[in-house]
Amino acid sequence: MQRVFTVSRDYIKLTSKVLLVMIALMMILGWWMHGPIPQDLLYHGFADQRKLLGIAHAVDVLSNSLFFVVGIPGIYLTLSRRRQLNGLTNPYLAFFIAVTLTAFGSAYYHYTPNNATLVWDRLPMSVGFMSILAAIIAERVNLKLGLQLFPWSVAAGLCSVFYWQWQDDLRPYFLVQFGTLLALALLLLIYRQPDSHYLWLGIACYVIAKVFEVYDPQVYLFTSSWVSGHTLKHLSAGVTPLLIVMKIVDETRYR
Repeated sequence: MQRVFTVSRDYIKLTSKVLLVMIALMMILGWWMHGPIPQDLLYHGFADQRKLLGIAHAVDVLSNSLFFVVGIPGIYLTLSRRRQLNGLTNPYLAFFIAVTLTAFGSAYYHYTPNNATLVWDRLPMSVGFMSILAAIIAERVNLKLGLQLFPWSVAAGLCSVFYWQWQDDLRPYFLVQFGTLLALALLLLIYRQPDSHYLWLGIACYVIAKVFEVYDPQVYLFTSSWVSGHTLKHLSAGVTPLLIVMKIVDETRYR
């Protein structure tokens, strides 16, 4: 009976891995078949145009400070517990550095929103997406594989932004952003661990952030011009790296 159970469990894992690869290939194929996706210039017209102390779009600019507040402790935590992280220091360090730089890049973009400044918002974000993906692969699938993929995945993330800037085509960047979310969700389903709730909550917070982003003016109108959807996007997205900090603290506490 024990042998039958083991084979069955291994078969399920193998099937899940094959499914993960098939979904990834389907995403890449869909990306290839879809025509170029240019940046909608209306995206830069955010609902909250208020100034504060001479700062244009002040609330959207200042709300990025949460990324700095979370990113710096994340960097310190990663360096101080590098022995307990069992070789995962580099991808986690890159993730928290990217979170910290997002505070500056996104603030700069929101101060003068246009395609040229948006690059500095998306560059650190792309590094963050790919770094956390490599870290989770190293943790749950194979340590050596995740660490080998880390520099290549970060390079792919950066190239997706440069490609958009060069060709005005968002397909690679969307693949990096949303493909990472899907890959993480599948990895959590296939390779279950006690700390999965932090990552599930992190994914949920980021999805909520994207909803706030889409409904930026509607939220601003609903709250009687008190807060916009894009400001809430920053706050919701900022919770995601905070949950990663909590995950690392929980994992390394007794090592």
